[in-house]
Amino acid sequence: MATLGDLTRQHTALRHDDRDHVRRLTGSWGLLADLSFADLLLFVPSVQPGSGRPDGRVVVAGQIRPTTAQTLYHDDQFGRFHSIADRPVVALALETGERAVGEMEHGDERIQVLAVPVRRDGRVIAVVTSETSRGGLRPHGELERTYLGVFHQFLDMISDGTFPYGADEESDQGPRVGDGVVVTDGATRVTYLSPNAVSALHRAGFHANAEGRELGDMGFERDAIRTAFALRVPMAEDLERGTQVTIQTRLYPLVAGGDVTGALVLLRDVSDLRNQERLLVSMDATIREIHHRVKNNLQTVSSLLRLQGRRVEVPEAKAAIDESVRRIRSIALVHEILAQEGGDDVALGDVLQPIVRMVEEALVAPDRPIRFRVVGAGPILPANVASSLAVVLTELLQNAVEHGYPPGSDGGRITIEVESARTGLNVRVHDDGQGLPDDFDLDASPGLGLTIARTLAKGELGGQITMRPASPGTIAELSVELREA
Repeated sequence: MATLGDLTRQHTALRHDDRDHVRRLTGSWGLLADLSFADLLLFVPSVQPGSGRPDGRVVVAGQIRPTTAQTLYHDDQFGRFHSIADRPVVALALETGERAVGEMEHGDERIQVLAVPVRRDGRVIAVVTSETSRGGLRPHGELERTYLGVFHQFLDMISDGTFPYGADEESDQGPRVGDGVVVTDGATRVTYLSPNAVSALHRAGFHANAEGRELGDMGFERDAIRTAFALRVPMAEDLERGTQVTIQTRLYPLVAGGDVTGALVLLRDVSDLRNQERLLVSMDATIREIHHRVKNNLQTVSSLLRLQGRRVEVPEAKAAIDESVRRIRSIALVHEILAQEGGDDVALGDVLQPIVRMVEEALVAPDRPIRFRVVGAGPILPANVASSLAVVLTELLQNAVEHGYPPGSDGGRITIEVESARTGLNVRVHDDGQGLPDDFDLDASPGLGLTIARTLAKGELGGQITMRPASPGTIAELSVELREA
């Protein structure tokens, strides 16, 4: 589906800056549709492809429906071409550079059309139409009269090129007209409040009559307001009353003749949303603290085992304690990463590199140098999977070092290859050492390390470990089928 940029680039004579101007206009005109209770369409003259000459048509380069009234157009108008003769009000606005008003038929309805030229650098580059059913017109109350009055001020700004503002100012998460409206004069004195705005201000603790009061008296930052007026740009601010009440606000300066003549302020009560955000931040901090404490406790156990190992004189017992220390440290590595990054997931690459360094520091001797190389980064894994995987990889690396390069050998290279797919993960540990014994049987291997690795791979990871001869050395491969959340 074509975007606004594609459409205007291929079918109009708009320059790059012109396209950016209409992009910013259609990015912020939801406000205008709500104020006008009408559908808004953006028309741009189209040209013949290649020649760039006008082809007597206009193309709809933007469409927005109001949230304050029913729409006329249930189908998508974007990208449709119309003969200028079929859109005479648009043609008149393009030709004269002035507003034009007229009527047209749409199905069984009679539509009132207001066309406003979009001007940039003194040139009319497009036309915005406000389209309303004649059958839906009714006498206007104070709210409707106020909204329409502000809408026409924005139309004047579109005509003289001061709207959209000089930067991308709209946010999908910001307040809308239906949430609450405050209108002020050029001195920021309130001239009108919608009922929803009154309710929002009451929630914020302001119960006095706001009409005639300055925004600064109602809790708005005066310096921020002065900056918005001086620069003629919107301002966003949260009015907070303790930790329970938050009113999100957005101020739009109204400009006429180069001067700021007033402002439109939208208000929205986001207290529940902010409380949820604070709760999530608190939960995230709590989870990080838990992982940090688990890591510290595991390191404490590891340190106690190392102290015990120093008092053991039997080589076999000392080796067993050292292996236990490495297993505990591999689990602690996962919790250390979770404590730093938060969340419940860990990148395999973030776990694998520290494990390689740990094995290298603990088992590689200067007279038996072994180089490690990691190929591939691997997927993001849940914390419980990463913990089990860390222990299994530690055992496979430790087994490769101890049995592939026994004392007296010249050392070599160990390559860890990680391959991930949508539903699975393969990790191969390839050493170029002395290889497997001829009678080697993995399932019958009595070694505690390989027994732990097989048990975790099958029971915790739902995978399997295989070992086979390579040329040279041995390949130990872990295959895991990752379960989708």
